Amino acid sequence: MGKIYASMDNLGRMVIRNIEETGKILILFLSILSWMIRPPLKLRHIFKQMEFVGVKSIFLVILTGTFTGMVMALQGYYGFKMFSAESLVGATVALGMTRELGPVLTSLMVTARAGSAMAAELGTMRVTEQIDALYVMAANPVKHLIVPRVIAGVIMVPALTIVSDFMGILGGYFVGVHILNISEGVFVKNITKMVELDDIYNGLIKAAFFGLILSLVGCYKGFNTTGGAEGVGKATTEAVVLSSISILISDYFLTAIMF
Repeated sequence: MGKIYASMDNLGRMVIRNIEETGKILILFLSILSWMIRPPLKLRHIFKQMEFVGVKSIFLVILTGTFTGMVMALQGYYGFKMFSAESLVGATVALGMTRELGPVLTSLMVTARAGSAMAAELGTMRVTEQIDALYVMAANPVKHLIVPRVIAGVIMVPALTIVSDFMGILGGYFVGVHILNISEGVFVKNITKMVELDDIYNGLIKAAFFGLILSLVGCYKGFNTTGGAEGVGKATTEAVVLSSISILISDYFLTAIMF
């Protein structure tokens, strides 16, 4: 019985700890919103973060999107071939990329590259007392450090998703038309026929939401780092894991609502 009670106690403590952390993240989000609308809005800092989150992630996103589309075309072809429906490969690739795989994979890649860096940078600033120095100088660290990163995440993840969608469809086109010998006209016609603008818009909305999640979680974990260098590594790992899980869970609910 003692082991059962100990297990229940540990489970209860974990649940309480997760609820408290969720509340702290929401409080940080509300603080970000309040500081976001207060002038001055330093565009230089925002553009710097947009370059870091977006421009420096383009190659990774292009690579991921292209090969995802190619694999989808290859797998879809052999599945549809059983029903003599190879002409649907193009539409399947396009719908899969714009609705799901484009936003989700792009967000996961940006989380691994930029979200982890946000946590590491802010965590290093915390343990070296640079954030405390901002308080001493009467400069709010949320305004100067977190707001630009969150804005960059919300703007650049949808922009990167557009690149991923395009490259995924292009990769699927290359495999479908030039390798699997699907008719080019049929491939393109089914894409234009079955893919609607709402599919693209909803995918971009999901991407913006994912960008908010990864930047918010990364900044929160870094901002609340403790324990020196070891704490920075732990915060970075937790930021990537929590962001990835949150993106996948929220993807289900957003998909259920939108589609």
